[in-house]
Order: sequence, then C-alpha cells, then structure tokens
Amino acid sequence: MSSKDSSPESGTPSILPGISRESLFQAFVESVGDYAIFLLDPKGMVMSWNKGAERIKGYKADEIIGKHFSTFYTGESLGRNWPARELEEAMRVGRFEDEGWRVRADGTHFWANVVITALRDSKGVLRGFSKITRDLTERREHEDRLRRSEERFRLLVDGVQDYAIYMLDPEGRVTSWNSGAHRITGYHADEVIGRSFEMFHGHEALRASEPADELRTAVMYRRAHRSGWRLRKDGTRFWADIVTTSLRDTSGELRGYAQVMRDLSERKRMEELEEQGKRINEFLAMLAHELRNPLAPIRNALGILSVSRETSPQVAWCREVIERQTTHLTRLVDDLLDMSRVTRGKMQINGVPMDLNAAVERAVEASRPLVDTRRHRIELKLPAEASPVTGDMTRLTQVFLNLINNASKYTPEGGRIEIEVRCESEDCLVRVTDNGLGIPPDLLERVFDLFAQGERTLDRSEGGLGIGLTLAKRIVLLHGGTIRAESEGAGKGSTFTVSLPRLRLDLTASAAPEGTGYIPPTARRRTILVVDDNSDAAASIATFLRMLGHDVEVVHDGPSALHRIVTMPPEIVLLDIGLPGLDGYEVARRVRERPEGQGIRLYAMTGYGQEEDRKRALASGFDAHLVKPVPPADLLQLIETQPA
Repeated sequence: MSSKDSSPESGTPSILPGISRESLFQAFVESVGDYAIFLLDPKGMVMSWNKGAERIKGYKADEIIGKHFSTFYTGESLGRNWPARELEEAMRVGRFEDEGWRVRADGTHFWANVVITALRDSKGVLRGFSKITRDLTERREHEDRLRRSEERFRLLVDGVQDYAIYMLDPEGRVTSWNSGAHRITGYHADEVIGRSFEMFHGHEALRASEPADELRTAVMYRRAHRSGWRLRKDGTRFWADIVTTSLRDTSGELRGYAQVMRDLSERKRMEELEEQGKRINEFLAMLAHELRNPLAPIRNALGILSVSRETSPQVAWCREVIERQTTHLTRLVDDLLDMSRVTRGKMQINGVPMDLNAAVERAVEASRPLVDTRRHRIELKLPAEASPVTGDMTRLTQVFLNLINNASKYTPEGGRIEIEVRCESEDCLVRVTDNGLGIPPDLLERVFDLFAQGERTLDRSEGGLGIGLTLAKRIVLLHGGTIRAESEGAGKGSTFTVSLPRLRLDLTASAAPEGTGYIPPTARRRTILVVDDNSDAAASIATFLRMLGHDVEVVHDGPSALHRIVTMPPEIVLLDIGLPGLDGYEVARRVRERPEGQGIRLYAMTGYGQEEDRKRALASGFDAHLVKPVPPADLLQLIETQPA
C-alpha cells in the first residue's frame, strides 16, 4: 500500500484520498437526518449534535451542546429521575433501549425510540455515551388510532345484547365472548373461553356431527348459515340462528371463525302458534262442513213437516224441538267459524246507519226458543226514538243474541233478564242484566277470553263452547265500541254493557218497515236438479221442493250432474261442492262454457262456508253460495224471486 493511501495522522488506510476514516464517519453521522445521533459525557452533558438531532428535537448545536440531556424529558419523567436511571442501566449492561414521550425545543411532545450505549476505552474506563433517537410519533399515532378503533369495536361487540358474537380458533375453541353471548346462553366468559363450541349442541346434533359440518362448510364457502336447537347453561333449549364465517390472514391461512348467534325462540314459538292456528282453522272449516252436512237434511225435514197436513200435537212438539236444537247447533257452528275469522282478521263489518233498537229486537226474537224453554221473563226497555249508530245489523244482532243467550244459560229457570237501550250525548248503550249465577271476581278479569267459562257441572246444563262473549267483544271492538262485564259476585247476577258511538243522524225519515223475510211460494212450477252425494240431504230437499209443486230430479255425482244439465237443462241447479268424479266447481265451470248453460241458475249448496269458499264459488260461475243448512224460507225466496 503506498503512502498516499494512508492517513498521515493515524497511519491507517484512508477510504478516500486525503480523508481519514474518522473524519468520514463523523461527516456521515452529522449528515443523517432521520435519526438524532449525539454524544454525552459521563455526566450526561451533550457533546455533539447532528443534523437529525436538530430536525427531530428543534435545537441548533450551539443551543444544546454543554447542556444536560434531561432537557429533552417531560416533567413526569424528571419526577421519577428517569434520565439518570437510563444512564445507570446503560453503564450496567452496556446498552439501554426505551420508548416514551420527549420534549422538543418548542415545548411540543414526540414519541421517541431511544438507544443509549456506554462508551469505554481500552481499559474499561467510561468515556461517555452515544445516544440515537428516532421520532416514532406517526407510528405511535397510527397505533393509537388502531387501538382506539379496536377498542371501539370491542366495546361495540361487547355491548350488543341481542346477538351472541364470539370468536373460535381453527379447532373450534372459543377465544372471545360478548355480553350478548352471556345473556343468551347464561355462560360467563371464564366458563366458555378455551372450550369447544360443541358445548352448545345437544346429543343428537353431536351424533350427527353438526358442529364439525358447520366449520367445514364455513371453510369451503367462507360462510355457513344454520338454524337449530342449542343448549343454555341451565340445560334449557333455545332456537338459534347462527352464521359462521371463516377468518383467514393475507396469506390465506385459516386463523379461526367468527360466529354470530341469535335467539329466535320467540319467533319459532310464534311460527309454531301460527302453524297450529292454521291447522285449527282448517280443522274448524272441515268440522263445520261435516256438521252442516247432517244438519241440511234435518233442516229440510223440518221444511217438509212445516208444509205437511199432519198437525197432531205430538208432531208439532217434535218439530219445535228439532227446530230449536237445529238452530242451536247451527249457531254453535257459525260461532266457531266466526271466531276463526276474527282471529285471522278475516271478519268484515258492513257499517251503515242503523237503529240499534232494531238489532236488539231481532236478538230478543231470536232468543225466544231458549228463553221460553227456561221460563225466563224478559223486560225490554227501548227508547221512544231511534238509537242511531253506524253498524252491521247482522253482526250487532249476533252480539246481543250472544249476551241474551249467555244470561239465559247462567240464570236458573224462572229468572229475569232485563235489556235496556239508552242513548247519551256521545254513545248509545245496551245493558243486559240478569239475576243469575253471577261472575266470581277471579273470572271477571278474563270473562271475555276465548273458551273462558265459569265452573261447570257434570251435566253441562248451560251448554255452549265458551266463545260467545269473546266473539261479542271482537265484533263490538270492530265497531269502535266497548263492552264490559259487572257482577257483585257469585249468586248476585251480572250486567253486560255495550257502548257504541252515537250517530248524529235522524233515522225516522229513512226507516222502512221490515218484512218477515219469507215470500210465499207461487203457482210457478220450476224444474230443479239437486246434486248431492249425501243421499239424506238430497232426498229431503227434493221431497220438500216436490211438496211445493216443483219438478225435481236428484243425482249424486259430478259426471251425472254434468250429463243431466247439458242434455236436459233444468231452470235451477242446487249443486253440492264435494262430489265424486267432478267437484262442484268444475261442474259449474264446464256448464258455463256451453251455450245451453248460460240461462241456468247455479247455486252452490255446501257445508264450506269460509269467505274464500264463497269467492271461489262465484269465480267458478255460480250465481250464489248457500251454506248448509239453508233455511227452507230462504231457499223458497231464492227460487221464487228468480225470473221465469
């Protein structure tokens, strides 16, 4: 190596000609702008200052050299003598590293990473310290933002009460647990974390490997959605809706799962109740159909008896008994179906201006068979003037009939029933009072509940299904009114009061006299086809119509009915719906498709009495939908009022 390659001062090789290694290193340190690099003497006094130190700390060299390095520390750090402890630790182990807040020349703080190294000579004597400081404020702020974001998210998740939100590791063990999970399952976090989520599954689910299938599906499709029964801490079951999401890092490696679980037990219960209600309604419709089918021939037989010349007292008594019991049974069937309509929101109220007195009078007249049988005395108090309300005459009559019949059933024979109608400034009131069995206080609160009844004896002499008052209340509410029950207790009678909004209208001018609802048969003979697979129903109605002078033919199935109608068209067809071969709807449709079927009067005569049944009948081509048992007077009115 030539002399010109060596430093004249040290005799060591020079990296650049004319520049020593020490000078070059010093120049490098002084030029570094991203790090504060400076020397301290053994007492901590600043001995050197580079460009990075000036940029980071804000001091120029002549402002800080000779001062103690504690100048950069916060009051809190100085209070615990932290600068001296840093130097002591560096002297003890040779090096000390720390992060914390430091102070700039302008008083602002920055987050610093500090490395202090003890400098010793060849004999081990301490000569001072080197100190390297980095400004990590931006990183610190980013970490703080991330930490605050994570904390907010943690608080959000933990604060959710309606959802169980928790994490699983790749093996399905619980790693986090929010307050919603505690509320839903009953487990505290320390009882769950570290355990397999299989603990929430029942034995059947475990035997079917459902937990493993959930995770496997989440891995394959990233997301798995399940609904099923899960177990709480106390062993009870709840219906859960669970979404499992697989979690992967940027390299695609599985890190675990997130599960969100909802307790849908109440919804499940409501769905089951709705399904149960649907089945009950279907059962009621079928029950009504099956009950009306035998009622139809009984009612028809009554019609035959009414036109028969046999007038012996025994026959008259039998007819009256059958009439009363048939009417009672028909009313029970109608009440069942009406209650079904109310619970499904299907009952319609045709509100028109009407006189409330007329509805009460109709109800009193309809209740006579039961009232007379039990030898009750009715006291009817009606005002001299009309009692105007907006209402459905048929439905309100039904309300008052139920109240009167209820009073009659629960009043011993020979009792008194008082019915009073009175209008006040805003409302019209109807009070039905009896001196019967009364209502115990514990039953008074729920007397309008469905199927609620007082104590019954084994003979069930009062009869009924326990739906009359419930139905009455629903109808009154649909009219915008109220109904209440009052009683001083058992054996002291009861009072039911219906209140309806009073209508500011004079009904006197528009009132029209009411007829009897029956039009006597004329001499006009008609050709009528009766179609019913119930032979008793078909034979009884045919006999009744023949006794009135009509030409009647009977068939019992759909194909025979269609053949008879198209080959020898009758004027009127009384057509059952549930027929073998072809049902009544299809027969009606095919008849209406043919030219000879246009002038025929088609009447559906069926035990299916729901509103949907009526609409379907009219859509199929029927002129009217008649529900069995059809009162003979109504049937005659329908036949005789049709054009020749």
